[in-house]
Amino acid sequence: MTSITDRLREAERSLASLGASADHAVRVWVPGRIEFLGKHTDYAGGRSLLCTIERGFCFVAAPRGDDVVRIHDARLGETIETRLQPDSPGAPGHWGAYPNTVVHRLAANFGIGGSVGLVGADVAFVSNLPIAAGISSSSALVVGTYLVLAAVNRLAERREFSEIITGNDALAEYLGAVENGLTYRSLTGEHGVGTFGGSEDHTAMLCAEPGALVQYSFCPVRRERVIPLDPNLTFVIAASGVVAEKTGGALASYNRVASLAKASLAAWNRATGSDDATLADALRSAGNVDALVFAIESMAPLSDYSPSELAERVRQFAIESERLIPAAGDALQARRYDVLGEIVDRSMHNAVEMLHNQTPETIFLAEQARSLGAIASSAFGAGFGGSVWALVGRQDAAPFLAAWQAEYSARFPARPNAEFFPTAPSIPAAIFRP
Repeated sequence: MTSITDRLREAERSLASLGASADHAVRVWVPGRIEFLGKHTDYAGGRSLLCTIERGFCFVAAPRGDDVVRIHDARLGETIETRLQPDSPGAPGHWGAYPNTVVHRLAANFGIGGSVGLVGADVAFVSNLPIAAGISSSSALVVGTYLVLAAVNRLAERREFSEIITGNDALAEYLGAVENGLTYRSLTGEHGVGTFGGSEDHTAMLCAEPGALVQYSFCPVRRERVIPLDPNLTFVIAASGVVAEKTGGALASYNRVASLAKASLAAWNRATGSDDATLADALRSAGNVDALVFAIESMAPLSDYSPSELAERVRQFAIESERLIPAAGDALQARRYDVLGEIVDRSMHNAVEMLHNQTPETIFLAEQARSLGAIASSAFGAGFGGSVWALVGRQDAAPFLAAWQAEYSARFPARPNAEFFPTAPSIPAAIFRP
């Protein structure tokens, strides 16, 4: 696999195709991520167990003398151009929607009324992440676009920024709000990309620890613990070839899962006269999931969803966030891999039977990984396609990958673009200044 340095050089060559020099350019690395556990929990205030991977994006950006931002995708050979002005983002379904959203939000939050205007940049990026595969190439684009523009404009030195964005946890939460079009503290929301999501991906990319998993809770972003991974273990990733593009065909399905959580919270607040901000807050107020479900079901006729749909969504959230994730972290720390496998199997079962966000391909991949001897295996990300991780012994990774890929190809020959690769928990995003 090519190194980060090699990919940065490739991005430098692509930057030259825009007529820009890399002599004084900013260089940025942004990894993809594994959601070990945390299926649709973050935007509801729940927990996630996360790490980054060894694949990702390399950005190289040269400042301009005007407010134009040009961004070139070296892999696709496509360039988008926009301006640092508050405006509508690009068309949903195209990768340009993500950087456009960042550009216009930064202009709205920091470019109007400031003592110094924002300058644009010529940007080129290279990525070896599978596209729309649940590994969060989309949020990596958001994080990378932000990091290069913030570096070019020395945004962290501005008082109006540093008073609100006090560290990487806060930055991750802000970038989640940028992607989803939400207001963050006093930073007013602009157009997002159309998803009802959270900040799990941005948190993983900015706050990961190499060689470890990090456990976070959300709304607000809070680090709970770091769990070193046994160095004798590694991950193998299977990108199923089923596109899971959140701004494309899977958008409605993805947003429905998020809307169920939102409707459940609204029903709870109506039933109890509460003003809880998240489903996690409501669960704490209720004391237990049965009390929460009882109150929600009493108000369900006022919802667009049935009582059973709301109850199912609430129970999945409570089990994943409050039981499975803490138990999985404990099992990892104690190296109780038999217990860990059972916990992850339960999470995957709940995704199939309660979230209804899995495809035949991701279900097969997780089951087959376990049959081939993986310690644990699960689909991850928003669902409706995407990828599956398997945790295996480092010495067994190569033969396991070959067998897993062969089994999948035999079962799903119509998915020739599926991709399998090993990875260890890797480093977070990094900025390399000239």
